[in-house]
Amino acid sequence: MATNGSNGSSSSPSKFDTSSTVPLWLDGQEVKLSSTFDVVSPLDHEVLYQCSAAGEEDALRAIDSAEKAFKTWSKTKPHTRRDIFLKAAEGFRKRRDEQFHYSHTETGAAESMFAFEHNQAYEACKSVAGLIQVATTSSMPVVSEEGSNALLLKEPYGVVLGIAPWNAPHILGVRACLQPLAMGNTVILKGPEAAPATYWSIASILHEAGLPAGCLNTIYHRTTDAAKVTNTLISHPAVKKINFTGSSAVGSIVASLAGKHLKPTVMELGGKAPSIICEDTNIEAAALQCALGAFLHGGQICMATERILVNAKIADQFRSALQATMEKVFSEQGMGVPQLVTAAPVEKNKKLLSDALSKGASTLYGDPNHNESSKTKMRPVIIENVKPGMDIYHTESFGPTVSLFVVGSDEEAIEIANDTDYGLSSAVFTEDLRRGLRIARQIESGAVHINSMTVHDEVALPHGGVKKSGFGRFNSLQGLDEWAWTKVVTWKD
Repeated sequence: MATNGSNGSSSSPSKFDTSSTVPLWLDGQEVKLSSTFDVVSPLDHEVLYQCSAAGEEDALRAIDSAEKAFKTWSKTKPHTRRDIFLKAAEGFRKRRDEQFHYSHTETGAAESMFAFEHNQAYEACKSVAGLIQVATTSSMPVVSEEGSNALLLKEPYGVVLGIAPWNAPHILGVRACLQPLAMGNTVILKGPEAAPATYWSIASILHEAGLPAGCLNTIYHRTTDAAKVTNTLISHPAVKKINFTGSSAVGSIVASLAGKHLKPTVMELGGKAPSIICEDTNIEAAALQCALGAFLHGGQICMATERILVNAKIADQFRSALQATMEKVFSEQGMGVPQLVTAAPVEKNKKLLSDALSKGASTLYGDPNHNESSKTKMRPVIIENVKPGMDIYHTESFGPTVSLFVVGSDEEAIEIANDTDYGLSSAVFTEDLRRGLRIARQIESGAVHINSMTVHDEVALPHGGVKKSGFGRFNSLQGLDEWAWTKVVTWKD
C-alpha cells in the first residue's frame, strides 16, 4: 500500500529524518511505498532515512501518468513553460541550504562541488527558459518546385525516460528532465538510490513552480530491482526516447535495451580525460588546473583529469610545481582528504594503483598504501611510468588517482591522449593559441579546454562525448533539439 505525503523535522533544513520515507512523485503527488531501502550517509555510515522502492507496477503507474499529461503539456505555449522554469530557478536559489544538506549527507559532496553544480542547475533553468521560444519555432524552407510549399514542424516525442546519477545530482538531474520538458515532452526521472532526497527536491521545486501533475514522475528502486524496473520503462510503447548519464558499462546495457525496441537515446558516459602540457605553458597555472581537474570531488566526475601528458623539456619543473600545488591545495591543511560516495571506489582505486606499481609504475605524490579511518575516504595519489599493460592505463578510475606521462612532442601527446575508448573532455596548456587549436583539432574528444581544467560545464555550450563516452548532446539549442523530431508538411498553391 502507498500513502501520500512526507515527514521530517522542522528544525532541520532537511524535510526528512531517520523516521522518514522519501516518496516518489507520481501524478503530481508525493507517494510513499511500503517497500523501502535504507539511504546510508558516506559521512558517518549511518542510515539517513528510508526511500520508497518502486517495482514494475509503480513504473507502469508513472508511465500512465506521463502519457496522460503529455496530451495537454505538449500543447502548452512556450511562454507558459518559460514562466515555470523561471520560477523553478528562484526555487533553487531559495532552497539552496536544504539542497546542500541532501547532497552533502547523501553523497559527501563538499561545499565547493555543490556550489558549482547547484549553480549550473539554477542557470540551466534560466537558460532553457530563454531558449524555448527559438527552440520550438518551426521553419518554412524554399522548395524547388514552382507553386509548392513546405513546413518543417518540431514535434515532441512523448514520454521520455531520464536516468541520472548521484555525483553531480542537481545539474545532471535537472538537465535529464528540464530539456525534454521544455520541448513539450513529459518525463519519468529515474534517480539514483544514493541521492533520492536530492532528486525529490528537484521534482518538488518544479511542482511548486507550477509544473502540471504527471509531467514529471520520479522513480527509485532497490539495486536488485534495477533490471526489471528499467526494462519495464524502456520496453513500454509510450516511452519514446531515453537519456542516460553514468558509466559506459551501464550505458551499454541501457543502449542495448533501447536498441532492441528501436528507441533513440542521448548518453553521456565515462571518460579518461587527458591534459596536454606543452613546454611553453605557464607551469604553475597548469599544475593548479591539473590538480583541480583530477581531484575535485575526489575525482568522481566523468570529466576528471585522468592522464597528464607533460613535455619532457619541462617535466622536472612541472613535477615540482604539481607536488607543491598538491601540498597547498589538497593536503589536510588545504581541502582535506577526499570523501567518496561509498567504499567501492576506494577499493577500486587502490586495486588499480597496486596493479600499476607491481608492473613498474612509481609514485610521484601520495601514499598508495595509506588507509583512512573512514572506509569512504582516500588521499590523492599521482603515479608515473604508466604503461599500456597496466589496468589504470585504460580503465577510468573515477576516484582520487591520476597518471603522469612524459612525452617528447605534441604528436606523442596526441597519440597517447587518443589511445583510449573514451572521448568526453580534455585540456591543452600552451601560451600559443594557434598551437593549442592545432592540438585541439586532433584530440578525439567532445570538448577541449585550452589553459583550463578538463572539468568544465556551461549551460550555453553543448555537452557530450564521442567513442564510448556517449552520443548526442545536452545543453544549449543542440541539447533542446534532441527532444523534438522533425515533421515535413508539403502542399501546392
